[in-house]
Amino acid sequence: MAVSAPGFFEMDDAPLRLHIEDMFSDYVHAIDDDQIETWPDYFTETGFYQIISRESFEAGHAIGVMHCDGRGMMKDRVKAMREANIFEPHRYCHVMERPRLRNSSANTYVARTNFIVTRTMQNGDMETYATGKYLDSIDVSDEAPRFQQRIVVLDSRRIDILLVYPL
Repeated sequence: MAVSAPGFFEMDDAPLRLHIEDMFSDYVHAIDDDQIETWPDYFTETGFYQIISRESFEAGHAIGVMHCDGRGMMKDRVKAMREANIFEPHRYCHVMERPRLRNSSANTYVARTNFIVTRTMQNGDMETYATGKYLDSIDVSDEAPRFQQRIVVLDSRRIDILLVYPL
């Protein structure tokens, strides 16, 4: 493996890299296309998801803006979004860089991927909604790669109160 950045190595397994990158793309397309019911399926049964500000992340705080521990909690979040939460309809559009992947163990890779999300409101207003990085642990032991952990570190500590969808 050739060193490409401190602590990260270019993957020699091109088909596996493509499989993981496709999963990343499918994940954001599901959110952007309002197929939110599929969101928990991108995680292992015990998967962890968190959105946290960079400031809180760097300070080592455990609690973020959104926190889901396990697929069951994620499914509850989706159900609440569809049935209980009241919010102005809007759409996201994710743009991601190519992930930097590193093998962590026999069946696990870790990744860092920078992203930007724009939000379009019902009336057509658009804005840069969020920027930051995904810090992921990916289980590749099954046919489909799945997140063991996805930590969304936001660049800003100002979080819009309309944050209902995962990023």
